[in-house]
Amino acid sequence: MKILALEFSSNQRGVAVSEDENILSTVNTDNLKTSPLSLIDDALRKACLDRTTIEIITLSIGPGSYTGIRSAIATAQGWELARNIKILPISSPEILAATARFHGRTGKTDFVINAQRQEYYHSIWDLTETNQNEITPLRIIGAIEATKLSAFGPDIKDLPKATQLYPAAAKLAQLAASRTNFQLGEEIEPIYLRATEFVKAPPPRRL
Repeated sequence: MKILALEFSSNQRGVAVSEDENILSTVNTDNLKTSPLSLIDDALRKACLDRTTIEIITLSIGPGSYTGIRSAIATAQGWELARNIKILPISSPEILAATARFHGRTGKTDFVINAQRQEYYHSIWDLTETNQNEITPLRIIGAIEATKLSAFGPDIKDLPKATQLYPAAAKLAQLAASRTNFQLGEEIEPIYLRATEFVKAPPPRRL
């Protein structure tokens, strides 16, 4: 299966193309003004593939960059309408865990993602050479608690004990290669743990 992976959940955007678990190409940029389609075209060109050959799009659904994640979802939804491909969403912490394992990290590992407002998304995973399991589900913690963690994650330069780690599009593609829990594009929502703040507008005044 030809897989296109979109990892736009951090300030380092990435696209990967694979055939099953075999990575054919990767493209990364920290220029957030670069369009998703431009990154995709570069990755497909490096892989010597045409857009019509893609059978699965896998994407990070966060938490993370709201704009980036929404951009990936919109791209996948449009592709699904045009080509009837399959879509497979995966969370950012799971991709981070796979990326950390690729870099040799094992054991109990904290992952944090900047949630803005002096808050961070936090989860704990148990990593081995061949597997990864979530120990503590994703939650939001404050900056004081986050500064005490020897954690890994993207865009966390303000945390003194943390190590920068960006979720890799290539690992996203490989995670997707063994899965079949596809979703319709219209059903995909970004992971966002905060309660939605919505205030209904008052009815118009009658003069």
